[in-house]
Amino acid sequence: MKTNTPYGADIREVINLFVPENELAFFHEFTVSGGVYENAVTVEEKEYFFKEEIPSAADALEKKRYEKRSVKLAAYKALSEYFGRDMPWGALTGIRPTKLAYQELEKRGDFRPLFDAMRVSPEKRRIVEKIVAAQRGVYKKDDANADFFAFVPFCPSKCSYCSFITADINRSGKYIAAFTDALVREIGAAWPLVKNLRSVYVGGGTPVALPVKELERVLKAIGRHDTEYTVEAGRPDCITEENVALLAEYGVNRVCVNPQTFNDKTLERLGRKHTSRDIVEKYALVKDKFAVNMDLIAGLEGETAADFCYSLSAAVDLRPDNITVHTLCLKRGSALKEEKSYLSENGVSEMVEYAHETLSKAGYEPYYLYRQKYMAGNLENTGYALPGKACVYNVDTMEEISSTVACGANAVSKAVFEGCARIERYKNPKDIPTYIAKIGEILREKERLFSGGKGRASEK
Repeated sequence: MKTNTPYGADIREVINLFVPENELAFFHEFTVSGGVYENAVTVEEKEYFFKEEIPSAADALEKKRYEKRSVKLAAYKALSEYFGRDMPWGALTGIRPTKLAYQELEKRGDFRPLFDAMRVSPEKRRIVEKIVAAQRGVYKKDDANADFFAFVPFCPSKCSYCSFITADINRSGKYIAAFTDALVREIGAAWPLVKNLRSVYVGGGTPVALPVKELERVLKAIGRHDTEYTVEAGRPDCITEENVALLAEYGVNRVCVNPQTFNDKTLERLGRKHTSRDIVEKYALVKDKFAVNMDLIAGLEGETAADFCYSLSAAVDLRPDNITVHTLCLKRGSALKEEKSYLSENGVSEMVEYAHETLSKAGYEPYYLYRQKYMAGNLENTGYALPGKACVYNVDTMEEISSTVACGANAVSKAVFEGCARIERYKNPKDIPTYIAKIGEILREKERLFSGGKGRASEK
């Protein structure tokens, strides 16, 4: 791939919607002439030429945004014509389509013209419309708002699709006590940085994989709060009567029980240490004490559309408050990414469409959505909730309308400024020993970030 613009990475993302980049000869030239953007594209030996008027821009940043959109759209149009097919999200490759929709709503009162221009399918546009409607009453944009996040990087085993920085708790036991010491210290220092608390979320990894004594230390440090309070109990093989009682004692009101699939052969292949029966039994332990989130993955290796439909039906029968349907994705750091460089569609569109229809009929509504690079079928991850059961933390995180005060190894704190138009971040070390050793420096950096904005990276 060659281009005369600084948008090479964006063009590569568009190419990868259709084929792996290294399998295609692609050349692009961008010029500005007499108030017109001109894009000349060559795919293999076939040439395409696109012209459009330059829109008026308020500043240099907006001008750059228009240029990038023009380049991406030209690349998409050429590839779509060359391969004879369209993608569900058109030329949109960002991870937060709903955030883009909100930006357009604020500026122009309507996001649909931009989505249409970027060749987003009517079906995906309607889902975004539904999500914006579902978020009314939950979506609250305010620089003073904050969500509190604690990351526990231990798991009983690592699933093949997982890219999270986690440690096998059976092999990393020597770090547990020291990690908990550092995490408790960081939590104590972080609370004064929180202004208007929106939610508390303890994720991982699998927080309930911790020994009960260490888990209680973390919960005690966080304290009890009159707000949404979620703990990922994701792996059914780690859920016990003892830690369930402990979560309830410390005011947790939401938990995640994540099957991913109800197919036992797939669970074994993924490296999970539980069965579908375990999912049902452990769900029974939590359903009357907490709101429950469940995750499923469409497009798992070796699964057919019928397999996914069976898993979805099994989840709906349990009636959790939230069901998030993920599309299989090649994530850097996962075992799956080491095996494959590209995911074909393989019927995943049918699975995602079936999920939307089935969950809608069952009374669930889509309330948040995000996308990732290298997703099967160029699709998305969508969270569905029963009425009044939307997860505040998920909305805040995906729409980036609230700061995140984050603790733990590999946790990313995020401070929002200027009406959420500017975001600055600070990422804790991902390596557990390094996190433990540098906890003093971490506390100082976090205080600087939330006292005035000094993160390691920023964006607008």
